[in-house]
Amino acid sequence: MNSLDLPGSPEDTRVVVAMSGGVDSSVVAGILARQGYEVVGVTLQLYDHGAATHRPGSCCAGQDIDDARRVAETLGIAHYVLDYEERFRKAVIDPFAESYISGETPIPCVSCNQTVKFSDLLGTARDLGADALATGHYIRSRPNGAHRALFRPVDADRDQSYFLFATTQAQIDFLRFPLGELSKPQVRQIAEEMGLSVATKQDSQDICFVPRGKYSDIISRLKPEASNPGDIVHIDGRVLGRHEGILRFTIGQRRGIGIATGEPLYVVHIDAERARVIVGPREALETRRLYLRQVNWLGNGPLDAISAEGMEVWAKVRSTRPPSPATLYHRDGGTFVELHEGEAGVAPGQACVLYSDEGAEARVLGGGFIERSERRAEAEAQLARLENLPA
Repeated sequence: MNSLDLPGSPEDTRVVVAMSGGVDSSVVAGILARQGYEVVGVTLQLYDHGAATHRPGSCCAGQDIDDARRVAETLGIAHYVLDYEERFRKAVIDPFAESYISGETPIPCVSCNQTVKFSDLLGTARDLGADALATGHYIRSRPNGAHRALFRPVDADRDQSYFLFATTQAQIDFLRFPLGELSKPQVRQIAEEMGLSVATKQDSQDICFVPRGKYSDIISRLKPEASNPGDIVHIDGRVLGRHEGILRFTIGQRRGIGIATGEPLYVVHIDAERARVIVGPREALETRRLYLRQVNWLGNGPLDAISAEGMEVWAKVRSTRPPSPATLYHRDGGTFVELHEGEAGVAPGQACVLYSDEGAEARVLGGGFIERSERRAEAEAQLARLENLPA
């Protein structure tokens, strides 16, 4: 066995590396080439519009493609650029816009991994005769019986497991993540030792195709109806003011609401059908139960085998939050999670990712997208009354 848990010697093993043009994937290619693998670098051109292709922190477009090409030349490996722009638009950008204007908080990075990177690119890697597809994600995978399992990385500050919960078992078995055992400073040091031009390059941002990080710019261009004005309504029923489009609001938002009442108010609900933004006190945000859709289960045994009493897990509802204790239930074909401690700012469309425990060795058990959530009884009753009020 070699360092990637693949049969045969590195010299007889072909590995496709997804090279985004950043330091992480470049170091992956460098490490594997240095270990003697036959490395083939593949860069996907995912979008090509305006400022996003030139700003620091972008990926898979413009300068990044040139950077990946230069790294491949330095390492002496084969390198291909594939135009996935149309596929990326249909599989990631358009669904992102649709989800956003329906009042959800989508996570396009998960969709990109689900469709473009770990489905389409993985298929391309197989077509190229590769034995594995390696990426620069910070996550660990290890043998688990006849298959492989995902675990949180050594560098907790770079943990990307939240964005990879939807990876299927078949994909996990083919994928490799060489950076899971390394810290970011170690990766940059390796890049410098290899003489890679991207050693000090700025990290890519989560949503690569949004120029300057402004969702409203791209949403208003793709879905002009999201800019329709509407009411800002207090959860108790009072109309407090007007807004210029629900695309400018997300659940849990406090700043930039555009009204002053003398009390701190947060966005607690977005009524996309009536173009209403519902605001209220922080306690109205507290969520205990999450109903999930598109659940991807990676634990041992089938999801149906979970007992009626539920399964104790650790749940993460935001990429920047640590996992918290929860109980997972699967009844009558539906899956929901009870959070032991309330979470604020939970929105439909976000991911709820499940882990075996809270530690650095935690296994990723899968997760799902939040279909809806239940707040405290008083807040649920107030929202129900609002739903029945005329627009």
